[in-house]
Amino acid sequence: MRDEPQANAYKADPAILPLAGWLADPVAPADFPETRLRFRNDRWAPSVGLDHLSDSEWIAHFGRFTPLPDNLPQPLALRYHGHQFRHYNPDLGDGRGFLFAQMRDENGRLLDLGTKGSGRTPWSRDGDGRLTLKGAVREILATEMLEALGVNTSKTFSVIETGESLMRGDEPSPTRSAVLVRLSHGHIRIGTFQRLLMLEERGHMEELVNYCLTQFPGPPAPADAPGADEPAVRLLHQVVERLADLAASWMVAGFVHGVLNTDNMNVSGESFDYGPWRWLPRWDPAFTAAYFDHSGLYAFGRQPEALLWNCSQLAVALRMLAEAPPLIAALDRFGPLYEAAMARHFSRRLGIADPKPEDARELIGAAEKHMREREIGPDAFFFTHRGGRNAPDGPLGEALAKARPLPGALDHAFWSQPAPPTMVIDEVERIWSAIDDKDDWQALADTLSALRTLGSALREVEDLATDSA
Repeated sequence: MRDEPQANAYKADPAILPLAGWLADPVAPADFPETRLRFRNDRWAPSVGLDHLSDSEWIAHFGRFTPLPDNLPQPLALRYHGHQFRHYNPDLGDGRGFLFAQMRDENGRLLDLGTKGSGRTPWSRDGDGRLTLKGAVREILATEMLEALGVNTSKTFSVIETGESLMRGDEPSPTRSAVLVRLSHGHIRIGTFQRLLMLEERGHMEELVNYCLTQFPGPPAPADAPGADEPAVRLLHQVVERLADLAASWMVAGFVHGVLNTDNMNVSGESFDYGPWRWLPRWDPAFTAAYFDHSGLYAFGRQPEALLWNCSQLAVALRMLAEAPPLIAALDRFGPLYEAAMARHFSRRLGIADPKPEDARELIGAAEKHMREREIGPDAFFFTHRGGRNAPDGPLGEALAKARPLPGALDHAFWSQPAPPTMVIDEVERIWSAIDDKDDWQALADTLSALRTLGSALREVEDLATDSA
């Protein structure tokens, strides 16, 4: 979901219903003691024809979960398995969320509204099915920052405070509660396929592959790829392309997801399910986001490796439908696709024309070395050297000298301000403290305005580059 949102009529299409009998469990939402609207995404609501809702109607649908017209009659908690820190867990599924609705945008793309913190389900295990308000605010910040930076991400659509006091071990408690709704292009995970493999449900695996190819269309496999016409092989090629691009976009953003388990990997290629995420305060490949990631498995610099490993688990599941060699050939594309995506995302954030591959490698290597030695993060680096400006002496300056600025790279007023917005942990805590201590939401509003200005400044030049390509 990286396109600019366009106004559209509401077009319900619960396309998942034919699969729901084996893919999901009907559930009831929690009955919350109160529902206070804290955030509605007025940027994206028009794209699914829901901008006309009054606040009371919004709360009825996204706090009380009254079904939307002609949509899912009852929420669905999706079933899946997954590898969690490389250990297989069959006892998973939507434990505090559900699929609430599906709609089409103006381009016919299927979009989901899914929840977080909406109550217990058959997959909750020992959890309470709730979400802290701090967790919801953090997800707003993560998705808005990632969207601004051009990362393919779910959108935080709604946050409603629900009036409960929650006890949590990872934040001061009791703490406030909320229910969040996200807008995304599907909620089918790699772990969804792993579950069908474990249960040996070949027919359902075929149905799921066809659903994904239909609802998340992508480019065909390369013409010379073995098995290019087989549905399972085509799907793996598409997922490999999407996740290679996602890995590169995270690296250029300086973003650390934190928990890259296979149940957190959406085959549509969207970044979603934000928990202990962080942005780099300085360039450090060993930086981890999750306090429980003791081995650094999902450290910043290991994220591409993690996404490739997850693709390989999808390939293992798809062996039910296809021979190994065509699937291995699809996995072998990850490395070159990732390198090309790194060059593309890096140059666009820097505001320069796409360099030759060898020049891109030189520039990225010099930039990483510069950030490590100067102990700065990507936000400051890309802002300081936008369009090749402020080139220092040494290898970075030499690499920037070869770069060709994109037309208008520095025209937007955003690039004349003293510094860019950042989402490092101190900034997140500052925003949350104002809400927690004084119920002051102005810092959040100001930050979202700054992030959307950043996104506008980046997209403006990217659109010119795309038009002239």
